[in-house]
Amino acid sequence: MEQLYARDVYGQTLIELGKKDGRVVVLDADLSGSTRTCLFAKEFPGRFFNFGVAEQNMMATAAGLASCGKIVFASTFAMFATARALDQVRNTICYNNFDVKIVATHAGITVGEDGASHQAIEDINFLRAIPNMKIIVPCDGPETKSAVLCAYQTPGPFYIRLGRSKIPTVEGKGDFVFGEGRVLVEGRDIAIISCGLIVQEALLACRSLKDKGISASVVNIHTIKPIDQNLLIDLAKRHKAVLVCEEHQVTGGLYSAVCEVLSNKFPVKVGRIGIEDRFGQSGKPTELIDLYGLSSRFIVEKAQGLLQE
Repeated sequence: MEQLYARDVYGQTLIELGKKDGRVVVLDADLSGSTRTCLFAKEFPGRFFNFGVAEQNMMATAAGLASCGKIVFASTFAMFATARALDQVRNTICYNNFDVKIVATHAGITVGEDGASHQAIEDINFLRAIPNMKIIVPCDGPETKSAVLCAYQTPGPFYIRLGRSKIPTVEGKGDFVFGEGRVLVEGRDIAIISCGLIVQEALLACRSLKDKGISASVVNIHTIKPIDQNLLIDLAKRHKAVLVCEEHQVTGGLYSAVCEVLSNKFPVKVGRIGIEDRFGQSGKPTELIDLYGLSSRFIVEKAQGLLQE
């Protein structure tokens, strides 16, 4: 199974866009080597701007460039793109519905050894409540390319959330369609809904559950906002329970978005796998995924418990 850095894919896709559209400009905040915007900078030095450790200035300038007709990609670590620059993202980018694409890397606890100060596990929560913002969490490298191309083609603000580590390519995803979730495995007992790298853990859990006689659907909800309400309602109608799994605080992320839809449209039993009101900590990504209860074995245990309630 091919493993790719989503941020490598992002950097290469920026070059493709830069070659075909002179309106594309790229901004970074002293982390272009890590976010891979350095690839664009090398090809198009006149259209790349490094703001140093000044994320608020970067977002304000991104809004200004967009107001002049540029298509702006602004990148840094997820923690700094959201928590540090939230005022500018809300009041200068989203309020004006400007064409700024925030592609943030190093999201979630799988940043690893950098620890809590760099582990953005509240970022979806911060941005999901802001009008005009659209949010995508790709599950692998190829889906990252599709997300970046979608953001380029679709007017208005975007937040694309990428991790730090290599991630396996998910097979059988089908074509990426913005705003539409994708059923990767069809089951009848429980629907496991996930996004980002946790999609892989959900697929592993599905196989283990099958060995235990439990038929699980696995669903990739790559677009958190706008979320696919029709698919969620259909899943709730066809399964005994729904389990939402994410590398994010359970408050305000995918779990909250799913519950908001189902509590209003089709109430059903919904369980969760996520970070339970804790900060991150330093450690290897695989260790942290297990320590915080996000790995496949915890998904299996939770799914079994939901079905037994």
